[in-house]
Amino acid sequence: QVQFVESGGGLVQPGGSLRLSCTASGRTLSMTNMGWFRQAPGKERDFVAGINYNGQSTYYDDSVTGRFTISRDNSKNSLYLQMNDLKPDDTAVYYCNTNEYINFGAPIDSWGQGTQVIVSS
Repeated sequence: QVQFVESGGGLVQPGGSLRLSCTASGRTLSMTNMGWFRQAPGKERDFVAGINYNGQSTYYDDSVTGRFTISRDNSKNSLYLQMNDLKPDDTAVYYCNTNEYINFGAPIDSWGQGTQVIVSS
């Protein structure tokens, strides 16, 4: 069973940046696609970005294309999400997970606690 620990969230003004990190334990994920998801208050959890096992292929939801960058460091069993030009609509709890696909949300493992991102002036 893999466990995820997300970090790096916080309160940021519109236009600001944050870098989220996700560290996995319990299983090596170097051969697994991964993704970032987010859940805004009162809404379902949505797929935000995906990355293939070696980091060579990525996908972004239209809402974050050009602003967010997903990356991974397999030597650290970690996943990252660089978020720039943040908007109030980006406010959500962000989660990482293994994902069956690169360009479609199909999470495989159990969820971690997530990290809260609040974009507000």
